[in-house]
Parts: sequence; C-alpha cells; structure tokens
Amino acid sequence: MITAETSTFSAYQKFVIFVLAITQFTVILDFMVMSPLGDMLMKSLALEPSAFGLAVSAYAFSAGISGLLTAGFADRYDRKKLLIFFYSGFIVGTIFCGLANSYLTLILARIITGLFGGVIGSISMAIITDLFSLQQRGRVMGFIQMGFGASQVLGIPISLYIATHLGWEAPFLMVAAVALIIFALILFRLQPVTGHLGVQHDKSALLHLWHTLGKAEYRIGFGATALLSLGGFMMMPFGSAFAINNLNVTMEQLPLLFMISGISSLVIMPLIGKMSDRIDKFKLFAFASIWLMLVCVIYTNLSVTPFVWVVVFNILMMMGILSRMVPSSALTSAVPEPHDRGAFMSINSSLQQIAGGLAAAVAGMIVMQKDKFSPLENYNIVGYAVVLISLLGIWMMYRVSNIIRSRAHAVNQ
Repeated sequence: MITAETSTFSAYQKFVIFVLAITQFTVILDFMVMSPLGDMLMKSLALEPSAFGLAVSAYAFSAGISGLLTAGFADRYDRKKLLIFFYSGFIVGTIFCGLANSYLTLILARIITGLFGGVIGSISMAIITDLFSLQQRGRVMGFIQMGFGASQVLGIPISLYIATHLGWEAPFLMVAAVALIIFALILFRLQPVTGHLGVQHDKSALLHLWHTLGKAEYRIGFGATALLSLGGFMMMPFGSAFAINNLNVTMEQLPLLFMISGISSLVIMPLIGKMSDRIDKFKLFAFASIWLMLVCVIYTNLSVTPFVWVVVFNILMMMGILSRMVPSSALTSAVPEPHDRGAFMSINSSLQQIAGGLAAAVAGMIVMQKDKFSPLENYNIVGYAVVLISLLGIWMMYRVSNIIRSRAHAVNQ
C-alpha cells in the first residue's frame, strides 16, 4: 500500500489516477448519456416524462441495492479483484443496453448495468483513500472527476452524433468498446490493493456492514452524500428536453452545448482540486452551493433564450456543481477509519445512487408535457426543490467538516 505524504505523485500513483479517471469516464458517460438522449428516447419510444424518469431511476435504484449488498464484503477482498469483477459486469450490462429494442428491455438492461456499475465508484474511492494522503486527495478527486467533464467534451457529443445517425442504442455499444480497452489496463497494469486486509476486525461480512452503519459519525457522512445526490440529480434527466422544448436549442446545437460545458469543467476541475487542498474545504463547498442555487432558480425559469446565453448559464451551473463535488468528496473520504473504508464507500455510493434515483423519479412526477413537442411544465419547481435540498446539504456538510476538524484537534493534543 502506498501512503505518500508528499505533495508530489509517484509514476505509479499517476497511472492509478489515470486508470481510475478513465474508468469513471466510461461509468459516468453510460449514466450521463441518458439525459442528452432523453428527448430522442421520449419521442422514439413515445414515453411520458414519468416513464423516462423511471428509466433513469432503474439504473440508480439497482446500483443502490447492489452497493448495500456488497458493502459488507468490500473490505474483505483485494480491491483490484473487486474492480475487475464489477467492471466486467458493467461492460456486459452496457452491451445489453445497446441491444435493447423496447422500453421493457431497456429498463432490464439499465438494471443489470446499475447492479455492477454503481459499485465501481465506491471501489475507486476506497483505492484512492488507501493510496493517497488526505493532503493529496483534493487534487486526486479533481483529476478523477474530470471524467465528468471528459464525458461531456468527448463522450456526449460523439454519442449524440452516433445516435442521430445510427439510433439511440449505438452510444451504449461505443461505451462498451472503450470499456473493454480500459478493462485490459486494469487487469494487467493495476497492482493488488490489499493493505486494508491486515486491519480487519469483523469476522462476518454482515457484522462488518452492521458495525459500519451503526457509527453515528458515518451516518452524518451518509446523510450529507444523500442530500447532495437528491439535489444534483433532480434537474439532470430532463436537461436536454428542457433545452430543446423550452429554450429552443436545436438538436444540432445540443452536442455543442454539452461540449462547451464539458470543456469548462476540464478547466475548472483541476483548479478546484488545488483550491480544495489549500483552503477550507467546507467554505469552498458552501460558497459553491449558494452559487448553484442562484443559477438554478434563474435557469429553470427561462423560456426561449439565445443559444449563447444558454451556454453561459450551463457553464455557470457547471462551475457550481464541480465546486461542490470536489471538496465534498474529499471531506467525505476522511470520515471512515481504514478498516471501514470499503464498506463506508459502498454504503455511501449506494445511498448516493438511491437518492439520485428517487430524485429522477420525483422530477418525472413534477415535470409535465402536453405532447412530445410541447414545452416542459413545472421545471422551475424542480429548481426550487434543488435550493431547499442544497440548504440542508450545507448544514450536513458542516457537520462532516466538524467531525474531521475534531479528529485533527484530538491528534494534535
């Protein structure tokens, strides 16, 4: 196990950052592509907003259930082997998505993909926490989560182009093809991650899960993550449908919109990562949350808008989203003890997915559309809900920050 305390990364640590970042790229793209394909799917499969919300939620709910089922085992095996197992299942599920020919088969394929893909993020987080010191994690999180931006710069525009010419199923097959290359890198280049096995205390996986859930400090971290996901996922599923049907963005402009937003995130992510390692992480998170609340309220109340202003608002939202994501991930990673990291990250990821699925489902019930070409209604109500949830999220993340600060004070006594 690598426990470097220096500010620089070794060559192998750089490889780990790269392979985990590109792994996250495929997993995030597989999930994120549902939003830009939303208008196409709703029209081609004649789906109501509530039905499309369920299609998004199917992945999230299955991912959440999978995370809970595997949490007790997450600290009992080599993390590399766990990553290989779940990433291979994710690839199979994504291929099934590309082969789906109806709404029902798409739902089933999304469930399979979620069962495996939803755990990959928590395994990656556990590897990061094992191999990098807290002083390095802000920058590491910044690079890892660049997969979010890369999925928009490269993945989503290419996926939309492919979907326009070959059908909505084609992007999933593209993701699976890229994932197979990454799978080979993980299999042959990533070293075993087993340092956590020597500090296990629980003999039973279920007992380990119960003990992890039973710790009050951990539950605060879980609550903060769930609130972040509730707010973060509410607007996302209907983003493309709102842009096309309300803001008058064309299908030709949509890939450009996602690409510009993604490029902005690639610029912002490393900067936020460095800031997160240099200034108070909670203060950065709180400022970003307030910023995001203001932008959401304005954006969700827009009607037909010139494309350049739609781009500006999307960049401003991306700034808020990413500036919350990096410091919150770094803070949450410091909550669990070494022997609980895998279980904590699995449960945390599970709650994140379940909360995201609930948010997408609720948004699907709030948003209305008279016919498949009419503007979406009540999207501004979703924006107001994001504000309320974000305020609660600031309070919960403040409690997480206090836990970490208290531990640091105790160590220095």
